[in-house]
Amino acid sequence: MEQMRHREGEQTVGMRSCLVEVVLLQFPSLPESPSLSPVVFPGQLYLLFPLCVRVHLSCTFTFLILWSKMPQTTPYSSKFNPSTYSSSHSHRQPVEENYGGLHYRDNKLVSGSLEALIQLLVPTVDYYPDRSYIFTFLLSSRLFLHPFELMSRVCYLCMDHHRVGDPQTDKKRIREMAPKIVQLLTEWTETFPYDFRDERMMRSLKEVTHRLAFGDELSRRAMQRLIQRLLRKLTTLGQYEELLATSSATAAAMDRPLALKSKPQLVRRDDCVLNLCDDPFVFAQQLTHIEMERLGYIGPEEFVRAFAQKRPSDNHKSFFSKRKASNLEAYIEWFNRLSYLIATEICMPVKKKHRARVLEFFIDVAQECFNIGNFNSLMAIITGMNMNPVSRLKKTWNKVNTDKFDILVHQMDPSSNFYNYRTALRGATQRSSTAHTSQEMIVIPFFSLFIKDIYFLNEGCVNRLPNGHINFEKFWELAKQVSEFLSWRQVICPFERDRKTLQYLISAPVFSEDELQLASYESEGPENNLERDTRRSLRSSLSRM
Repeated sequence: MEQMRHREGEQTVGMRSCLVEVVLLQFPSLPESPSLSPVVFPGQLYLLFPLCVRVHLSCTFTFLILWSKMPQTTPYSSKFNPSTYSSSHSHRQPVEENYGGLHYRDNKLVSGSLEALIQLLVPTVDYYPDRSYIFTFLLSSRLFLHPFELMSRVCYLCMDHHRVGDPQTDKKRIREMAPKIVQLLTEWTETFPYDFRDERMMRSLKEVTHRLAFGDELSRRAMQRLIQRLLRKLTTLGQYEELLATSSATAAAMDRPLALKSKPQLVRRDDCVLNLCDDPFVFAQQLTHIEMERLGYIGPEEFVRAFAQKRPSDNHKSFFSKRKASNLEAYIEWFNRLSYLIATEICMPVKKKHRARVLEFFIDVAQECFNIGNFNSLMAIITGMNMNPVSRLKKTWNKVNTDKFDILVHQMDPSSNFYNYRTALRGATQRSSTAHTSQEMIVIPFFSLFIKDIYFLNEGCVNRLPNGHINFEKFWELAKQVSEFLSWRQVICPFERDRKTLQYLISAPVFSEDELQLASYESEGPENNLERDTRRSLRSSLSRM
C-alpha cells in the first residue's frame, strides 16, 4: 500500500484509443423552429436540449485520455495539461503493474477496486492524495456509491481504523492527522457543496469537528470556519435557485398578455429592444453577465448525476431530488428562452424597415458575443434567427447585408462534429490561459454540445472492467473536461451592469412557437395555399386561448 501511495504522488494517466460507434443525438436543423425536446438519460433524468441543429450522423469517437497534473480545487489556477503519452505513438509494450487492488500502466493509474480507490483517497500521517486524484474520485465515485456512504467510509478510515485503544496514543495520532483531514474536507466542501445539502453529510461533518476537538483545538476551529463557509455557500445557492424560480414564474405570467389572440396586430408594435439598448457591445456584455452568473452556480457533480443510475438506497429526500441538476437544466432553458426572445423581437415590428433594423442589431450582437468568447449566446442568437418564422421573412432579409451573419453561421456549422466551433473554442481557451485582462479570460462554451460530449464519454466507455475494477481511465478524461469547465466559470465578469437590459433579458415575455408563426405570416403574407391554411388554423386556435 505504501508503494501504491508513493506511485500516486507521481500520477499521470494515458489511455488506449477507444473507438466507439455512436449516433449523435437528434437536434433540429437551423432553419427550423426550435422547441424543447426531452432526451432520456440513465436515471430517468430528462435534460432539455435546445433544438438548434439537426444532426443525424454516425460518428466514431476516439477518446485519447491524456493526463497531467490537475489544479487546486479552489481556485483552479491551471488546467489539465495533456501529456504526450498515447499507445498509438509508442512501439514498446507498456509496463503493467498491480499494487493492492490498483492497476497501473507505465506508472499511471488506470483501474482499481472501489475499496482500493477509497483507501487511496484517505490521508495518513505521512501521505496526502494528489489533488487531481481527489477531484477525479469525488466527481466519479457517486456513480458507484452515495456521497454519504463515501463520507462515512472516509471518516472511519481516518478516525477509527487505526485506533489502538490507548487514549494518549489515539489523541496524538488525531492531532497529527487533523490538518490533512481538514484539508481533504475543505477540498470536498469547496468543490462539491451540493453534496452537503444532505443532512447526513452535515451530521458527519459536525461529528468530525467534534472528534478533532479531542486532539487538536486549531483543527477544530478550522473545521468550524469550514462549516461556516459551506453554510454561506449553500445559502447563496438556495437564494439563487429561488430567484430562478421566481423569474421563471414572472416570465410565464407575462407571456399571456403578449399572446397573439383574435387581433394579433394589436400586440405587434414597432417599439422594440432598440429603444432599450441600441449598442450591440453593451447588449452582448449583458448577455455575458447572465451566462457567467448561471454557469457559476452549476456544480460539477451535476454532470455526473445526470447519468447516474438510481439505486434503492437513493430514496433519501435530500438525494436525487428536484435540485440534483436544476442549475444545469435552468442554464439550458435559458438558451431556449434567448432563442425565442430573439425571434420574438424580430417578428414583433409591423414595418419591414424596423424588422430589418432589429435583424442587423442582433447580427452585430452575435459578432460581439463571438469576439468576447460567449459562444452560448452566439449560438442562441443564430438559432433564433434561423427559426422558420424568421428565416421565411425574405423581404426583410433582402434589406439586410448578411455577409457577417453568414460568417458567424459558418463558425457554428455542425458539420464534422462542429469542427469550426471547436477550433474557435480552442483559440478562446488559449487566449484565456495567457490573458492579461478579465475580458480576455472569458470562455463560455456552447453548453449543449459540451453536455453532449460528456454524455458520449459516459456512454462510450464502460464504468467497470470485466474483472470488476473501476475504469479510472474514463474518469480521468471526465475530470479533465469538467475541470476545464470549472476554470471557465471562475472568471469574474468585468463588464458594467445595465440593470434595465438585464431585467428585459430575464423577464421580457416571448411568443410561443405558434404565436411566432402567426406573427411571421402577419408580417409577410403566406406564399402558398398550405401557408394560408396554416395561418387560418393558427388564428382560429389562438383566438380560443
